[in-house]
Amino acid sequence: MSGYDLIVIGTGPGGYVCAIRAAQLGLKVAVVEKRATHGGTCLNVGCIPSKALLHASEMFEEAGHAFAKLGIRVGTPELDLPGMMGHKDATVKSNVDGVGFLLKKNKIEPHRGTGRILGPGKVEVTAEDGTKSVLEARAIVIATGSDVATLPGVTIDEKTVVSSTGAIALEKVPRHLVVIGAGVIGLELGSVWARLGARVTVVEYLDRILPGMDAEIAKQFQRILAKQGFDFRLGAKVTGVTPGAEGASLVFEPVAGGAAETIEADVVLCAVGRKAYTDGLGLDEIGVARDARGRVETDGHYKTSVDGIYAIGDVIAGPMLAHKAEDEGMALAELLAGKAGHVNYDVIPGVVYTMPEVASVGKTEEELKAAGVAYNVGKFPFSANGRARAALKSDGLVKVLADAQTDRVLGVHILGAGAGEMIHEAAVLMEFGGSSEDLARTCHAHPTMSEAVKEAALAVDKRAIHM
Repeated sequence: MSGYDLIVIGTGPGGYVCAIRAAQLGLKVAVVEKRATHGGTCLNVGCIPSKALLHASEMFEEAGHAFAKLGIRVGTPELDLPGMMGHKDATVKSNVDGVGFLLKKNKIEPHRGTGRILGPGKVEVTAEDGTKSVLEARAIVIATGSDVATLPGVTIDEKTVVSSTGAIALEKVPRHLVVIGAGVIGLELGSVWARLGARVTVVEYLDRILPGMDAEIAKQFQRILAKQGFDFRLGAKVTGVTPGAEGASLVFEPVAGGAAETIEADVVLCAVGRKAYTDGLGLDEIGVARDARGRVETDGHYKTSVDGIYAIGDVIAGPMLAHKAEDEGMALAELLAGKAGHVNYDVIPGVVYTMPEVASVGKTEEELKAAGVAYNVGKFPFSANGRARAALKSDGLVKVLADAQTDRVLGVHILGAGAGEMIHEAAVLMEFGGSSEDLARTCHAHPTMSEAVKEAALAVDKRAIHM
């Protein structure tokens, strides 16, 4: 047995960041990881590989459709899918190797195997060969992330019926891809295969796409995706998927009532969300409380119901986002080292990495209305932005929501190319309690896409210049 100040179970974005920050602060740290590589779902089969494919497929789409409009003749591009997958795999390897290097640099001891908490201060690690060892520490952090959620009547085989893991590793472009779920993962991976030539149908239980995001932005985004070839079946409940010799049959029925329909697909992607990965950790046996959704219950300092045991990331309440987990890991490490750690949950951006991108931070218009908050809104379309026109990226808009009394910015929503980068000036502004006037009076370089953010802030006071 070895004595540590901290043992972190899971080395995804939350776990490895927590471990590194704790080591920086002088704690003796060990990590437990069941995968052969560090980085968790995000780096191995989630955020990083999907973004590699999103970028590559976007370049393929541009070469085939946009280059000619720019006066570039390249002929019809030819898809090398194995080569594209090779780029994805190389990107993953460089990232997971980087995390391994950082853990070693910070003298963090890795233990390969499945972790199980025996009680306060004790973690049993079962290696792949069945060998067991017990580690001891003053504090234990559960950072085991999340797993794919499934639907009754839908069995995932990662060949014909796939999760996001299978959808980033298809061996050929499906003629028809049916996506169950119109959330971030489904729309991103649907975009990849649509660009590469697949016909994409999205079946969604709700009557809208991107639940939780600003409704006006989501509606405009749906129209753009429809122009890109997406077929949406909203307000539809999937009742079963039956694999066959050449693909699968998906049956759905209208939520409001009506006759069931059947769609034939080469591949079905089940993208109905994710669930906290908390089973098998021994939590119930030692009294760590979980909520109805299986998430670990914690207090304001990430402490569970058992002294010395903490939890961060996807296993606790809040958005399942890598950067949220990272910030929680940083905050918890600082708290354990006797310092002040804090996460502002009102200013956590979310991004959909399609083209155009969708980015959001703060409150939506619907949330403000429901809370009875008086607000002003400013909007500016990218169709009126010079840089967007020059780049043929004029779809979308910026929307700024500000308190009607104080002018403090409460939410910013961007639909457009590069939205995921532009959203951060809004996040910084909101961290410091800034107003739309502050944003409007901040000089923005010309010509840039970001000028649309300034113009939307000006529009809050009905004084946008270029509209």
